[in-house]
Amino acid sequence: MGFKTDYARVHGSGAAGEGLHHWWSQRISSIALIPLLPLFLIPFGRALGGGHDAFVATYSSLWNALVAILFIAATFAHLQQGLQVVIEDYVPNKATRTVALLANTLLCWALGIAGVLAVATVLFSA
Repeated sequence: MGFKTDYARVHGSGAAGEGLHHWWSQRISSIALIPLLPLFLIPFGRALGGGHDAFVATYSSLWNALVAILFIAATFAHLQQGLQVVIEDYVPNKATRTVALLANTLLCWALGIAGVLAVATVLFSA
């Protein structure tokens, strides 16, 4: 037990600015997903029954490919941030929390990059 003031005990435990940035980026990604969702789902739904050729025809268009890439990037960024908050709030063990946060980040980045590369491959190969 030391004789520290309340301020001295919590000083260096983290800055409020870090949480504010995370909060704002999560809100921006959620707002970006509002118009991107229907812009992505309408062409995707139209191409859904047509097989591979319909998807190639749909996503060889620059507009549809750009919307799909933005949707995939925003979705996985939003997913990563949301899961990060859940892990930080509900995983009490520090080692388990660190592993879960690392796995969350790597998995979301890997899936996001795979989705973007898939759409880019269709766009540039057609």
